[in-house]
Amino acid sequence: TTPSTLCEAFQTTAAAYPDRVALRTPDDSVRYTWREYAQRVQRLAAGLAGLGVQRGDTVGLMLTNRPEFHLLDTAAMHLGAAPFSIYNSLTAEQISYVLGNADNRVMICEEQFVPVLRQAIGDTKVEHLICIDAHPEGTLSLDDLEAAAEPSFDFEATWKAVQPSDLLTLIYTSGTTGPPKGVELTHANLITEIESTSVYLPTGPDDKILSYLPDAHIANRWGSHYCSLYTGLQITTLDDLKQAITVLPSLRPTLFGAVPQVWYKLKAAIDRTLAEEPSAVKKKLALWAIDVGRKRARLQSDGKPIPRGLAVQHAIADRLVLSSIRAKLGLDNVRAAVTGAAAISPEVLEFVLGLGIPCSEVWGMSETSCVITMNPPDAIRIGTVGK
Repeated sequence: TTPSTLCEAFQTTAAAYPDRVALRTPDDSVRYTWREYAQRVQRLAAGLAGLGVQRGDTVGLMLTNRPEFHLLDTAAMHLGAAPFSIYNSLTAEQISYVLGNADNRVMICEEQFVPVLRQAIGDTKVEHLICIDAHPEGTLSLDDLEAAAEPSFDFEATWKAVQPSDLLTLIYTSGTTGPPKGVELTHANLITEIESTSVYLPTGPDDKILSYLPDAHIANRWGSHYCSLYTGLQITTLDDLKQAITVLPSLRPTLFGAVPQVWYKLKAAIDRTLAEEPSAVKKKLALWAIDVGRKRARLQSDGKPIPRGLAVQHAIADRLVLSSIRAKLGLDNVRAAVTGAAAISPEVLEFVLGLGIPCSEVWGMSETSCVITMNPPDAIRIGTVGK
């Protein structure tokens, strides 16, 4: 049966895969199995309840991509509260506006954001500032938070009382048309989104994804956080976006989502490597292989048959060159990649597909719980955003 809330989805997943690793950092210095994740969520939820967080409340998060985001966001959700994330680049004035709009009494952050939050909190309703990685004066630590729990707190009854129509999160838009607006998304919204995208892109506990895009944006909340709770995929968190391309070879994810800019950087890195290739023979072979890959990708996109000669050339190109480029990038295990948030140049998408990376262009927005149209991975049409 389909879970009706993400709390139910999480509990089902944690019970199904207790010993599998759910969350980790690239160097494995922090890792949580689903069992440990569930136990921690229960303790943190009890602590938040002890601070007075109830169903219908909001809880603010200002964090980089790290396992604690998932622990705390999931804990708040189990109370029927709506946790929301703030862009780390916002000024005190912008943060003040968002907190005033969200009306949250609890704010969770890292030490590096304490100064700007202290400036921003001013006239807002924030009473508790929880700092997860240090103990600046006037803040609570995660130990303090867990100690705030009331012995009488009934975790099971609390999460079971959460309804599909309850708010799951607020996504504050980038504010292109004036101040940011808090898009209200429910458990039912995101479950429908995951069920729908799973038709094209089923995911499960053997999948691995890198969480490096901001959690203030719906793309990362849907693609890594919520999908993981629902299907059990493993998340590796990366707290510095700039390192995404450098850590991929050690992670070798099966799923990869990026904005066009990341794909452009990837292509530029390959172009640069080829330009600096000292061996004329190797360079010529690589350029030939990439060209063969692009021709095949273009024919596939146009729905035309692949001539036998090209198919033979492609098999050779893939064995000699393309497979090793994918391995060098750390994208050799990727069975599905997505690009979105802006249109990608058809030429660059053709290049990426030519390398043998199945990259689907998608379109959606915060207001639609993320993806609304998507190119099916087995029927990608360059220059379109799919069905």
